[in-house]
Amino acid sequence: MKRTHKNGPVWALGMMSGTSLDGVDGAFVKTDGTAIAAFGPCGFQPYSDEQRARLRAALGCWHGDPKVAPAADIVEEVHAGLAARMMTDQPPAYLGFHGQTFAHDPRGRGTHQAGDGQLLAEALQTPVVWDFRSADVEMGGEGAPLAPFFHHACARFIGAKAPLAVLNLGGVGNITWVDPGIEPPEDPAACLAFDTGPANAPVNDLMQARRGVALDEGGALALTGTADEKIVEDFLSHAYFLRIPPKSLDRDQFPDLTTAVADLGDADAARTLVACAAAAVARGMEHCPSPPSRVLVTGGGRHNAAMMEELRARLSVPVEDIDDTGLNGDMLEAQAFAYLAVRVARGLPTSSPTTTGVAAAVGGGVVSKPDGGGR
Repeated sequence: MKRTHKNGPVWALGMMSGTSLDGVDGAFVKTDGTAIAAFGPCGFQPYSDEQRARLRAALGCWHGDPKVAPAADIVEEVHAGLAARMMTDQPPAYLGFHGQTFAHDPRGRGTHQAGDGQLLAEALQTPVVWDFRSADVEMGGEGAPLAPFFHHACARFIGAKAPLAVLNLGGVGNITWVDPGIEPPEDPAACLAFDTGPANAPVNDLMQARRGVALDEGGALALTGTADEKIVEDFLSHAYFLRIPPKSLDRDQFPDLTTAVADLGDADAARTLVACAAAAVARGMEHCPSPPSRVLVTGGGRHNAAMMEELRARLSVPVEDIDDTGLNGDMLEAQAFAYLAVRVARGLPTSSPTTTGVAAAVGGGVVSKPDGGGR
């Protein structure tokens, strides 16, 4: 495949391993860093049970902890393997490598995504854009969420005219309110983004602890349960929900949820955790500049039928699977980091005061080249 002029659209391969720890997503996007020209092939490499256990053991750990290095080796190995397979037929101009978030404390120790982009650049002989969050945190931002500018581009790609919200339900939930009629995305009126609260992580952890499986497939168990609304009400009293966005969360910032559902049966506990995730989204919607015309749900949580039921019951606007717009809800995060890789390489901002709370629009990320060069 021919490479495109440096100022025109190029193909980039984005890779993402989320806090749900299911595996690595890979996706191609053709972009000039502003508009989306086309979407390309996608791929997925699941973690083995052993790999997932080693990654889970490193959650909450910072640089220097003995659990981090072996977990980082897994991150690099699986990402490199997936990228090598996907690059065979379509060589990208850039790889966007998010790494694996092990700890996130923007107002304290910072943010920690494991994985060395320079190693990947050398192994794959392709420029790698990585360490997307550090510059934002260093400038006073939350370092998350980072997909909002991509969500803005997606809204324009599907021809949306009215403001809408993109709700990503991974381990943690995050929402982007976008007005596709306003550009560029760093314009203060174009985007607002923040983490809504825990999403899939508490349910996944419950299923792992009680049934030895990674998730409640399709929400089958939660569909048979009843939410404990007192637990949901107590959950919403957490100080996080009083904070004005932008704001972000660590995967394990709500440990009391596990204790709260300890005395419930498996089905009721699963339904209650799903209800908490949906209630957090409903509470977060109160911060939107104006009611969105619809909420497009992306990420693994949209496959949980109980989660979608709870969202539709608790929100006052239409809730849709983002796939119904022609976008790929399983790959949106990976696609985001392909898009952001090109923005970083071309010196464009990747976050702004209304997406992460950073002091001014900033272009994060480091570009590592195969020869050891970069910035």
